[in-house]
Amino acid sequence: MGFVFCIAPCVSCGAPLSFNPNLVPSVRVQGEKRPVCRTCIENANNIRKTKGLELLVILPGAYGSCPEEELHSVEMGS
Repeated sequence: MGFVFCIAPCVSCGAPLSFNPNLVPSVRVQGEKRPVCRTCIENANNIRKTKGLELLVILPGAYGSCPEEELHSVEMGS
């Protein structure tokens, strides 16, 4: 049994982040999922709150690893 995590730059700020590919918040860029770091999600939520919009949810474990058995076909870009 092993664990899997990914490392990639945040699509918004470019900072490197490690994440669980099944749970990390992401956006699609030219059809590929790109991860968004916790800081950028929190900044977006501050803006969304002032505009009365629904807040983005960070799932528990989003920035951690996942058991390899839980890894499924994830389309994070190369």
